[in-house]
Order: sequence, then structure tokens, then C-alpha cells
Amino acid sequence: MNTIIINGADDEAFSDAAKALREGKLVAFPTETVYGLGADALNQDAVKRIYEAKGRPSDNPLIVHIAEVYKLKELVAEIPETAALLIEAFWPGPLTMVFKKSNLVPDIITAGLDTVAVRMPASPIAQRLIKEAGVPVAAPSANISGRPSPTTSKHVIDDLNGRIEYIINGGPCQVGVESTVLDVTTDIPVVLRPGGVTLEMLEKVLGKVDTDPALEIKGDKKPRSPGMKYRHYSPKAEMFLISGESDSIVKKINNLIKESSRQGLKVGVLTSRENAHKYSADVIVNAGSVKHAEQIATGLYDSLRTFDEKKVDIIYSETFEEKGIGRAIMNRLKKASSGKIIEADKEK
Repeated sequence: MNTIIINGADDEAFSDAAKALREGKLVAFPTETVYGLGADALNQDAVKRIYEAKGRPSDNPLIVHIAEVYKLKELVAEIPETAALLIEAFWPGPLTMVFKKSNLVPDIITAGLDTVAVRMPASPIAQRLIKEAGVPVAAPSANISGRPSPTTSKHVIDDLNGRIEYIINGGPCQVGVESTVLDVTTDIPVVLRPGGVTLEMLEKVLGKVDTDPALEIKGDKKPRSPGMKYRHYSPKAEMFLISGESDSIVKKINNLIKESSRQGLKVGVLTSRENAHKYSADVIVNAGSVKHAEQIATGLYDSLRTFDEKKVDIIYSETFEEKGIGRAIMNRLKKASSGKIIEADKEK
């Protein structure tokens, strides 16, 4: 298949891409979070092609994207009062809400669940594409399943060139991690995936908000939302997270670098800007300052993909404070490492 790569500012090509969506074809496009791989959400054959192009497990539900609030009523059975408050506060933006689905939504979207995840992206390109296509757009991240999500068109090209019809180049994504997923079908809303809208922001609007225990506990439960079950966001090399106090983390990682180097391994380190000069690994990726966690989030997936480009054999990563956007950063790093965490402070 010949993938057509277009500039988001090219009006004629953009209209062709919107038409392609209506015709059941696949279009990768930028949002404020990551690039999405879009198909007409009401076209089961088109949605099936998303799973095929990504190599995505069929029991992993998809998010439906809309560009106008009134379209939500067609997709869901009801809009709870909590959801109305959140729409007013955070839409358009990086918040996905899980509702009881309407009969219009095909089971292939929801992986057989009776709920559907919906969001309204803030990206002008995403909004325009959805409006011009005239259909709700199912769109997981535009990458091979399990790989780090794409935050530039180059990332999408690296993974999906030749597998889909269109890629819209809209520059780098601003948030850099996926949307927050919040279940609003319960009395107290539950965070199923941390993301661009933080727990603190949600609590400011709603008061009490719960967090799903499955974010920390491994198991074979059917995913209630994208990103809950499978290994995600992963570089090709094995990755370990090192937790503890900053000085202990640095000491432990340096010891691990020496040990791995003696074994002939090419070592990568994901570090904060504050500690970057303290390591002597083969590949050192500066994730950004701990004082500006939002910058770490923006560049996180690009950082993980750098390790693939440099062909490292093993990666050691610092851990980051789990508050604000830091919860989303650590959620992605735990997924990327399959939960392999070394406690530096427990060592003498």
C-alpha cells in the first residue's frame, strides 16, 4: 500500500484525507496528546483495519473522537451530571470519559463491553478532520501495538508507512502522553488511565475521584479502557526503573551500568536534566527537568524511541514524583518496563 503523507495546512489534500475516512480508509492525524490512527467509528470493516494495521488485540477497546458536543448524545445512553461538569471544564482537551454506550456503537469499538470511551480533542487539525469527515472517529495511538506512542509524524511513518492510506503531518504533539480516561458510569468517577488532565484537576471540579486498582495490579481482567492490560509504550530493549532518593538512584544506576557494560551490553539511561551529567552510559537521554514535569511528558515517547534508534541492549530509568502529570509519566514508564522496578534505597 502506498501511504500518502500530507501537510496539515494543505487544504486540498486535507479534504482528500477526510473523504478517505468517510470511505472506510485509515488516516493518522495529530491530536494535542499523541498521533491517532483514525477510522469511521460506525464502520465495522474500517475499525477492523485499525486492529490489523496496529497488530492490536481485539479485546482492547478504542476511544471514539468527536468534534462537537451534541454528537455525544448519539453515542451514549445517558450523560451523567458529573460528565456535564467535566465537559464544561475540560472539553475540548485531553480527557476521555467512559459512558454507557448507545445501540449505535458497534461492539468492535467497545470490545464487547456495554460502555464506550469518548473524547473531544483540542487539536485544530483533529477537530477539522472530524468535522470534514462528518463521522465519529475511532482512533487509538498511531503506532504498532506495544511500541511507544507517536508524538511526531516521523514516529507514525516509522511504524505504519505502507499499512495505512494517509498520514497528516501536524508537527509535534503538545501534551505528549495520552488522554486521561475517566469512568463516569459510577457514583464516584474512577480514573482508568492517568493522562493530560491530572487527578488534582479532576478533584477541583468533582471533589471525590477514585483510581482504579488495576493501574497497579497485574492480571488477566478484560480491559475497561485502552492501556489497562497489555504491555505498552515499550522500547525494544529490556527496561528497568530505579526508585528511591535521588542520590541512591544515581549510585544504583551507575553500578548497574558498570555491571551491564562488563557483560558487553550497550546501556541506555533515561535521566532528569539535573542528573544527566552524573552518568557514563553508552546512550544518555535527558528527559527534562524534574521542576517541569510537563516537559518530561511532552518528550517521553520520543526519548523511549531514541533508545531504539541507538540500538541499546538494556535501559535503566530514573523514576519521577507521582503527582500531577507525573502520575501519567510513571504509569507509562511502568508499562514500558513491564513493572520491573529496582528499589535503590533497600541496598546497603
